[in-house]
Order: sequence, then structure tokens, then C-alpha cells
Amino acid sequence: MTDESVTLRLSRLPQVQAVLLQPEVVKLLSELPRWSVVQAVRDELAVTRRKLLDGTLLSAEPKLVLSNAEIARRARELLTSRLRKVVNATGVVLHTNLGRAPLAERALRRMAELASGYCNLEYQLESGTRGSRQQPLSTLLRQLTGAEAHLVVNNNAAAVLLALGGLCAGREVVVSRGELVEIGGSFRVPDVMEASGARLREVGTTNRTHLRDYLAVTGEATAAYLKVHRSNFAQVGFVAEVGLAELAHTAHERGLLCLYDLGSGALVPMHRERDGALGEESAATDEDSSTASEMPEPTVAEVIAQGCDVVMLSGDKLLGGPQAGILCGSATVMAKLAKHPLLRALRPDKLTLAALEATLELYRDGLTDQIPTWRMLQMSEVELRSRAELLQAALTQRGVSATLVRVRSAVGGGAQPLRKPWSWAVSPTVPAMEVLHLQAALRRHDPPVVARVSGGRLLCDVRTISEAELPICVSALAQAVGPGRSV
Repeated sequence: MTDESVTLRLSRLPQVQAVLLQPEVVKLLSELPRWSVVQAVRDELAVTRRKLLDGTLLSAEPKLVLSNAEIARRARELLTSRLRKVVNATGVVLHTNLGRAPLAERALRRMAELASGYCNLEYQLESGTRGSRQQPLSTLLRQLTGAEAHLVVNNNAAAVLLALGGLCAGREVVVSRGELVEIGGSFRVPDVMEASGARLREVGTTNRTHLRDYLAVTGEATAAYLKVHRSNFAQVGFVAEVGLAELAHTAHERGLLCLYDLGSGALVPMHRERDGALGEESAATDEDSSTASEMPEPTVAEVIAQGCDVVMLSGDKLLGGPQAGILCGSATVMAKLAKHPLLRALRPDKLTLAALEATLELYRDGLTDQIPTWRMLQMSEVELRSRAELLQAALTQRGVSATLVRVRSAVGGGAQPLRKPWSWAVSPTVPAMEVLHLQAALRRHDPPVVARVSGGRLLCDVRTISEAELPICVSALAQAVGPGRSV
């Protein structure tokens, strides 16, 4: 292509202002914010310019006319929130990429109430003096954990950072090599420890650590023993670890602290799913149908009772609340952390505290069935199959063929890695070559539906789909694979 032909092609492009004066674009300007329409015009001009330059767009017209429909689409897309509500059809209850724990209705109401105006976040109504944002949750947490004092920060990594930085900076913290875990986003416990200023001292081997390993490296530079709950992975076979009570007793005998990164953090005992009589079942997927045995998830109160000085846990995992980190421990130790400068940098905002308080109230009142995470994890197979049948029947009415499949769900969120409760999924009948296209089509729906693919089939696991969301799934699937439509 010669320079002259390139110049000629580009000269056919209209100016931005000329496009904005077109009747359909003027109408669009009356409906949408001006900036979005202007940017959409510029983007469409840029796309057209590239097509002219690479020769994919040929035109003999003296002036090119841009697509008003495409300008409107681009303008509306610019106004779409980047954070969107999605339907989780993966069966992973605490799906980190999808925001982990959905909040209870009580938590949502409390957040809306406090967000709409002012609140006594750091103000004592009785005395009219300044207060602490940590105080309102103290009574609740004391009842639920048995610990003397508590602090709330913005996530569990922050809780670990505060505990190590506030209690062990410049000194050694002894931890088993088999517990140096990596958490989400490639962050690792050793990295958090290094950032705190504490010095890591690894002991034992990957699969076996004994008390003598801790004692062999304990000296004047030692500040604490740190135990990390393997909440996001499991070890089986020839393994050994030091029990928490024994480790705490040994630490205290030597004037050291015992810290425990509990991670997922259950407040009440986790019960196994209730499997019911199901009659004839559809064939299972290619997923592993066996689950290795696992120890029961320890509760925070059980861990505190074993003598830990500080226990750290997440608010948005098994607890089922907002993203937060909770530190529980003795009044003396927690008072020291409460004065540390890091606490101000890591403190949560009023909405996090409001949602956490409301969630904790549900535990206090014995209403855990109102916490979505717990409700989903405790659903029986009978309940799940009934929900899957509702979805299948609704799809049949829309002309979409689908089968029921017995599948394994997952807790997710780095919690209970061996627990894979049975569930039921609905799988649309489509050729295997179209499954990934169908999965993508569901993500383009409004609101998006995120499903998983296994064994060459698309699976909508109903464990994580509420009854209120079933019509959304029906609509999304019907649009993608309904009569006369191609994936």
C-alpha cells in the first residue's frame, strides 16, 4: 500500500464532532453521559482507522459512516460496572475468584443501615467521648471464642502480619517446615513473616516434625512457636506433627508465645453432609468419587482452650462473613497488639464491622442456617437433587434438554481440602466440542452464570445456586442452547 493510498483512506474518516451531530448519536447523548458517547465514538474511529490501514476495510465512499449501533453498544459497555453480580454454578462454596462467602440477609441490612448515614463507629454514646471501633464486637467474640480479648483487621494475612510484627519483630519464630503454606495469589507464609520483621526458623521435614525439632533451635533469640493449620492442603501417609496443646505447654515452660494461624476459622463444629436415600441415580462425572478421611475442622474455642496466646482466622471463609481477619487471645498479649502502629493501617471500615457483627449475632442466636455458607455446606443430597430437578424441569419447558449428574462439590477458599460433599448438577445436552463455547456464552449473560466443565460436560452444580437464581440459569441456558440458537 502506498503512502498516498493510506492518506486517501484515512481522509474518509469523519471528525469526532461530525459524528456527534448525527441524529442517532444526538439521541444517544440525551440518554447517556456525554463522556461515554464521546469515548465510544473515539474508540469506533480507532477501530475503523486500523481496518483502513491494514486493508481489511475497503471503501470508495468519499466519507465513511460509522455504525451508530456499535457506538451505542460501546457507550453502554463503558457504563457497565466492572464489578458485577454473578451466579455461582461451580459448586465451590467459598470461591475466592467469585468473592468467597455471600453475606446473610441480616448482615446486608446492617450494612445498608449504617452506610446510609452516620454511626457511632468510634464514639461512646453513654459518655459522649471517643471510643474504639474494636469494642462493639468484643462481647460477641468473647462469647463465641472463649478468648479474653480480640482485634479485627482487614484479612487473615493482616492478622498474621500484626501478630508477628507486634510480638516477634527482630526475633525468631519457630515453625514446622510442613506448615509453610502458600495462600491465594502466590502469597506465602514465609513472605508474610519476613515483612513483619520476625525471623523465620524452619524445623522438621516436609512430612514429619517432632517436639525435639522445636527444642533443638530454641534459644535466647526465640520469641514464639508458630503453628499453621493446613486449611488449604492435606498430608497423608507417613506424617507427624506436634499437637497444639503440647506445643503451647512447651512454649510457656520456656517463656515463649504460642501463635496459631487457624486460617479458615470455624466458630461451631462442622457436621458432615446428610446423605439421603436417592433411588436411581445418574452416572457420576469423571471427577474423583472418593474422599480421603480428614480430621474434624477445629473450632476457634477448641484451639483457644488448648493454650494458644493468639489465634488468627478469616472472616469470609467458614465463618461466612465479610473479608476480615480476627485475632483472639489473652488480654495481656492483645493489649500490646492494640497499641501497635500497624493496627491503624490494617483496621477494617465500618461496613466490614457491621457485616461481621451481624454475622456473629447469628451464631450467638443459634441461627447458623441463615448464614449462606453454612446453609450450602449442610444441604443434604435429597435437597440438592430436588433443586436440580426443578432446574431440569424448567429447562425442559424452554425446550432445552439436560440431564441430572451426581457430582462432587468443594468447600473452597482454602478450607477443608479433603471435604468434597456429594451434590447434584444439571448438564445441558450439547456436543462435547461446543461445551467450552457454552461456558463462555453463560459468562456473557446478564447477570453472568459461571459454571464448570468436567468429563467433557458443562455442569451447573445446584449447591451454590439459590432457588431465587434458578430462573437466571434457565434464561442463560435457554438463550445459549435453546431452539434455533447455536452456541
